[in-house]
Amino acid sequence: MDWLTSFAISGAGMKVEQTRFNVAALNLANANAVIGRDGAGFRPLSVITGTTNYSAPFKSYMQNEQMLASYAPRIQGIVEQNVSPRQISMPGHPEADDKGFVQVPGVNSTLEMLNIITALRAYEGNVVAMNAAKSMAQKALDIGS
Repeated sequence: MDWLTSFAISGAGMKVEQTRFNVAALNLANANAVIGRDGAGFRPLSVITGTTNYSAPFKSYMQNEQMLASYAPRIQGIVEQNVSPRQISMPGHPEADDKGFVQVPGVNSTLEMLNIITALRAYEGNVVAMNAAKSMAQKALDIGS
């Protein structure tokens, strides 16, 4: 396998995990943002990931470097989650309804923290893979000299 291909795959993985981390952090930061009476406000987001090529079995990816590079993760989109808002009692708030409740985004803080932890671990795994490829390339250059 070409060294640049392995670097590209690890780099693509790091980009995906950075995006997942940033989206989860954004969701947590807006977990208590009040949604107006008109329904306008923050909606929790999700990152949709995938690969560009689904047509061949994994074994064929390992035998063809171009196909292997197309197996690298890609961000296909960032979409709003379909969750209902939570209601919190805040009687003095200007956006409170008749009963004194305001709506905040339906962010699941536990799930978002889990997303942050898994994104960090996956990012670290991609860094380790990139460093291993870099080390192997350096050893190959040392052998050749």
